[in-house]
Amino acid sequence: MTVLSELQKWYLAQCNGNWEHQFGVTIGTLDNPGWTVTIDLVDTPLANSEFKVVEDMPDGDDWIKCWVANNKFNGVGGPGKLEEILSTFLTWARKVQEG
Repeated sequence: MTVLSELQKWYLAQCNGNWEHQFGVTIGTLDNPGWTVTIDLVDTPLANSEFKVVEDMPDGDDWIKCWVANNKFNGVGGPGKLEEILSTFLTWARKVQEG
């Protein structure tokens, strides 16, 4: 399964007639350049789950940082790091759901 397919599957699993009206997944770009990802965790199995910050901030475009705050997964990274940000989220989601 590709990262995008797995993210789509996770998103659909959260959609219950209510969640998708208030919460969701946002992917945007940064001006330095790079990516930003925000995923709402409210009313999901990931709400209030522990997440260890991922941070690799070398000079140049090959950087990434992921963290959870205010019941949101946040990821930012260089222009080639979108897939790694999403993979970081999905790996964590699988671990939490597997217990």
